Amino acid sequence: MLRILDRYIIKKLLTTYLFVVLVLLSIISVIDYTEKNEDFIKQNLPFQKIFTEYFLNFLPYMANMLSPLTIFIASVFVTARLASHTEIIAMLSGGISFRRLLWPYFLGSSVVAIFIFGMIGWVVPRANKVRVAFENQYIKEQFYFNKRHVHMKIAPELYMYMESYNNISRTGYQFTLEQVVDKELKKKIKTGRVSWNEQKQCWTLDSYTLREFRNGREYITYGQSMDTVLNITPKDFESNYLLYETFTLSELDEYIALLQLRGVENVEAYYVEKYERYAYPFAIIILTLMGAIVASRKTRGGAAYQIASGFVLAFIYILFVILSRTIAGSGGLSPMLAAWLPNMTFSVVALVLYWRVPK
Repeated sequence: MLRILDRYIIKKLLTTYLFVVLVLLSIISVIDYTEKNEDFIKQNLPFQKIFTEYFLNFLPYMANMLSPLTIFIASVFVTARLASHTEIIAMLSGGISFRRLLWPYFLGSSVVAIFIFGMIGWVVPRANKVRVAFENQYIKEQFYFNKRHVHMKIAPELYMYMESYNNISRTGYQFTLEQVVDKELKKKIKTGRVSWNEQKQCWTLDSYTLREFRNGREYITYGQSMDTVLNITPKDFESNYLLYETFTLSELDEYIALLQLRGVENVEAYYVEKYERYAYPFAIIILTLMGAIVASRKTRGGAAYQIASGFVLAFIYILFVILSRTIAGSGGLSPMLAAWLPNMTFSVVALVLYWRVPK
């Protein structure tokens, strides 16, 4: 059962967290709008479209990204105020253990962590779908698919090859589709041109040649046009800018399985994204407790010194996350380890700080 003191600290923590989030979002929104205003003017976009399609989806994304930092700042600020007013000393003198004092911080951060997990798993990705599409259309330079000699496994027994692809006209050139069963070629379709049929939602092969191998014999068929449904769409050849951020957790799992089916080697970035979404809520709890521990001691420098120390630790944590993610993306570190290493490291730091705090 929550005591009055628990409710007091939880209320202070959550209200300060919301206040810090709103202040930072206001500042970031103004900076972002100023930075992109020239693009908005160039595209002649009305403010309503900018607000509904971009900023309404940009704000949840930023709030979610800033949550570990903001909850840490809130924890440091609330605890530093309590320490500067000698309230923590009075609590400890009254028989409350320091471990018990951390309990409301744990509860408050757990509420934020559960909320953030729901946001990062489902709400923010859906918002990112609209935001990223807006950025690709109006802010980023037009994307051109410039890869050549594209090989792709699109089904367990089906392999595709394309010499080149034009994502503007949605047309591929020198297209080959092979069916291989037990390392034996069964069918092979070859065409100089394949294009996407938007109305039928399928691919159209022009002037194709079909070769079939049955009972040791080869059968060749020529045709002018053929529609076929394949496990690829024009989206697979579009810009993958922040693509992993537009997937919900279930969509992310499906996309990773699809990439593995196609034989794509570099899927570490998607695995890191997946594991980070599970590690993120725990980071909020760890940083909240660490912030309370750091700021619980009354110092001569006052609350300002403790808040400054909290900022330094928070930015070290962010740099640690960025560094581990970069190393994992290049294949130098396991994606799961990269996602959890900052949490494990700062858990150890928090424990060391805990044992050094006068109780």
